[in-house]
Order: sequence, then C-alpha cells, then structure tokens
Amino acid sequence: MNVGSTKEKLPEKRISITPETCKNFKDLGLKVFLEKSYGENLGYKDEDYKNNGAEILNTSNDVLKKSNLICKVNFPSDEDLNLIQDNSYLIISNLDQEKQKSLFKNKINIFALNLLPRITRAQSMDVLSSQANLAGYRAVIESIYEYEKAVPMMMTAAGTIPAAKILVVGAGVAGLQAIATAKRMGAIVSATDVRLTAKEQVESLGGKFLAVEGSENLETKGGYAKEAGEDFKRKQAEMLENAASKSDIIICTALIPGRTAPRIINESIIKKMKAGSVIFDLAVSQGGNSAYSEVDKIIVKNGIKIIGIANVMNKLPLTASNLYAKNLFSFVRNLYSKEKKQFVVNMEDEIIKNTLIKLKGSSWYGNRSIYI
Repeated sequence: MNVGSTKEKLPEKRISITPETCKNFKDLGLKVFLEKSYGENLGYKDEDYKNNGAEILNTSNDVLKKSNLICKVNFPSDEDLNLIQDNSYLIISNLDQEKQKSLFKNKINIFALNLLPRITRAQSMDVLSSQANLAGYRAVIESIYEYEKAVPMMMTAAGTIPAAKILVVGAGVAGLQAIATAKRMGAIVSATDVRLTAKEQVESLGGKFLAVEGSENLETKGGYAKEAGEDFKRKQAEMLENAASKSDIIICTALIPGRTAPRIINESIIKKMKAGSVIFDLAVSQGGNSAYSEVDKIIVKNGIKIIGIANVMNKLPLTASNLYAKNLFSFVRNLYSKEKKQFVVNMEDEIIKNTLIKLKGSSWYGNRSIYI
C-alpha cells in the first residue's frame, strides 16, 4: 500500500510527513511518495526523504494518482480531490464545515483528526493538543512583542518596573500553555474558564483562577466546554470587566467544538482596558472571543491592540510539523493491518468511528470492517 503527501497551498507552511515519520511508514511496510521539494521550506531536502525510504515524484498529480492514502494538513483543492483514486483514504488535520459538502462528490474515505475521542489510546494521535500547546505558547510571545513594555518585574537604578498582568480566557490545552509561558516570562497571571475543574490546573501552574460567582460546571462528558446560559454570560462579563481593567495582556482561547466561538470580551470590557494593552484572539478563525478581532489583522481600538492570527502554527512550522507528523503516523498505524496488508475501517474502534467523516460514497457504515 502507498502513502503520499503533497505540498500545502500557501500560506500554509506545515507538512504532514517528516524524514523521521517517513522511515516509520517504511518500517510499517508502506511505500511513501512525495512531491518534489516537499519539505524544502522547512529545511528538509529530497535526499533526506530518499535516505528514509521515500520516492520523490515530479508533480503533485503523480503523487495523488499513485497513493492509496493521502496525508494532508488542510483540505486539498477541488482539482487535487479529483485526482485522488476512488476508494483511497484522505487524512486531514481539521474538519472544515464550509468545504465538507464538496468532499462528498468523491468516492474516497476521509478522516479528520480533530474529531479524535479523548481516550487514553488516542493520546499519541491527539492533533488538537499538540497544536494547541504551540498556539498557547506562541500567543504569549506575539502578545509580548506587541505590548512594547517589559513583562517581568525589574529592579533598576532608576526604580522598579512592575510585572505585567496577563489574563488568560479559557484554560484548555492552549490556555494552560499560555499560563505556563506567561509565568516563565515573569508575568502575574490569572485565568478563567467555564469548567470549574480547570481551577486546580490553573493554580498548579501558578495562576490565579477567576470563577463566576455561583456558577455551575459547564463541561461535557468529553471534557470540553459547553455553551453557557444568558445569566452566566452576564455575570461573566461583569467579572471580566473588572479583571480586564487591571490586565495588560489578554489571551483568548475559548472554543466550543463544532460551534462558533463564544464572544467573551465585548466592547464594554475593551473600553475599560488601559491604552497600550493587548488582546490576542486565538479563536479568531471561528468567529473570535473578542469584539473587533479580524482574521490576520491587528486592530487598534482606544489604544488597545487586538490581534487575530488564524494560523498561529505558521509562526513555528517546523515544530508544528514534527508534532503533527507523529500524531498522523500513530493514526495510520492504528488504521493499517500488517497481517492483511490493508487499511481497515473497523467501526467498532472508537478512534476510527469518531474521525471518519465520509466512507466512499456518502457516509460511513456501522458495526463492520471494510477493506480497500
């Protein structure tokens, strides 16, 4: 069976297969086809891939036509989709609702790794966690750059520079990494989350947890945040208005799977903030947690910078690619049967069932295995 990958469309800088995972595929018994200059933008030469068992082809068309399984970061173009063989597999990092309908025209099997269940066996495949960790880290770095002031407390001959105060909204994987990074930079950190179970995690990293008075734990069985009611939102806005007025930087990371991001930092809260403050909205590509945030722009309101970077992983593509490639290989290893030398869609496997968004014609079938 053949595994293939082509270069992503710009501005995406990440890739799906590294020389390290190329060797892993070979050891699993799979042949790897890659487009010429596939990893060049990250410093990987074609020779690096060849030395690890890959065959380099001249065009993306050649790769798509010869591969049984295609590994991508983002959705392929419609043109590329039409070149993929019927009954082949396509693995992507994230389910894009806007492009989902176009995929059903093709007779291919499609998996989205952002739909992985939160179970122990899926941890090595957890794309959301690996990429969110980097996003939380980078959000702090980008915010500090735009803040234009020192972050840690400093004692100087001219006097004391106070530590910056950073507020993190949402204490999931990205939020917790943002807290950890901000603390390492010397900031005074506080955080809030609708999931009360996040309190212990925030405090273990040295942050102060801000809870909405009298709130219930808004957490799904899968451990994700769920949408709050109007009474909670009103109390949350009051609490955040007070916290934001004392904050120098706000990092927004709140997402609800499959839904538009909740609007948490409203116009009223922003008006209370000090000029020179910074808001970084990691949720901008899903509607944004902050008022005024726009995709890939820095908006200035009342002297406050509101940053929206849709693909913050593009700021550290080599690290992001290395992690994604390892997650993806772990998923393929679970999908491939060395005994049958085939990819097996076992609908009794929770990992397969959750991530499969299309099986050949229109939708997936339950309770049986299908081979290609």
